[in-house]
Amino acid sequence: MGSPPFVMPLSPASFGRDETVVLDWAPFRVSGFSFASGVRGLRLSNDLGHAVVLPWQGQQVWSAHFLGRDLGMISTVKEPRPTRAFLDTYGGFFLHCGALAMGVPGPEDTHPQHGELPNAPFSGVTLVAGEDEGGAFVAVRGTYRHTVAFVADYTAAAELRLRRGSALLDISLEVSNQRRSPMPWMYLGHINFRPADGSRLLYTAPCSPEHVRVRRNLPPHVQAPDGYREFLDDLARDPSLHNTFSVRQPYDPEVCLYLDYLADAEGWAHTLQVLPDGTADYVAHRPDQLAKAVRWITNNGDEAAMGMVLPATAEPEGFTVESAKGNVGYIPPGECRRVTLKAGAVDRTRAQRIGAHIAAVLASSGERP
Repeated sequence: MGSPPFVMPLSPASFGRDETVVLDWAPFRVSGFSFASGVRGLRLSNDLGHAVVLPWQGQQVWSAHFLGRDLGMISTVKEPRPTRAFLDTYGGFFLHCGALAMGVPGPEDTHPQHGELPNAPFSGVTLVAGEDEGGAFVAVRGTYRHTVAFVADYTAAAELRLRRGSALLDISLEVSNQRRSPMPWMYLGHINFRPADGSRLLYTAPCSPEHVRVRRNLPPHVQAPDGYREFLDDLARDPSLHNTFSVRQPYDPEVCLYLDYLADAEGWAHTLQVLPDGTADYVAHRPDQLAKAVRWITNNGDEAAMGMVLPATAEPEGFTVESAKGNVGYIPPGECRRVTLKAGAVDRTRAQRIGAHIAAVLASSGERP
């Protein structure tokens, strides 16, 4: 392959229905293809599994399969569609949300649901392979330029990195304000795991009504069935009720909670969904970058998702409401904001180590799980 880093520009015109290998560097294999809808995908594989990225549509991670199982949510949308409409193509494992606004728009908002980033048309896509202090990796990168005259001009540069011997994805985004005036800044990393019956949630946030708060005001598209608000009341009194997931408890249509995360000495917050076999889904994020955390769970018979932590700059109530709360930030002219996340799966041994670390972080702060 030659001396790292290896950089290959990619074009959507290069990929059709037949999957084409563009890089074969053991244990990595990268191939491109087109879904029946016409959306192009890039499959990044290593020795533990693979992830399908949509390099030219939001730099989404459409699906992730590691440690012998699918990590992503269950959705009625079975493959991505070439649209900017959020719910019309909603079923991916990871989506960037923002950046001028985020969340469900309220009556006074004009922004699309979760902003312009989720299905944004990225360009300048490259495949990168090499080694760094963390070892060998492959990565896909791309940029999106959002320009609206008199309103906004920013560049979003995204990267997704897969490492040798790891079932975790390193995800980053850097948003740079190109205008001579400040730009609003809202972001949410929408990570949609598949819930597992009997799984347990462990996380570096104190599980108390003060630190795990239940959202009571439902978005306009949500219709509350009988018993739903009573379930929210029970969770509000005792949020530990949701720490063990059961398919017999329908989260129908959804439950949102807002959590106050603690960071460890290196600045990372940690979340596990520990499966009955001891393996786990895992997210690490940095509260110094994303100070808010949302938990979103749905299990309605058609969709099932364990958004065990959606790291964010704000809660997802839309621009107007979040601005009134003081949760809308601003990026000065010529400056940028960067977010970094880790999301994926870990084996039983590493899940036990992370679980012990979570307990230690809570204990050191004087809090209990």
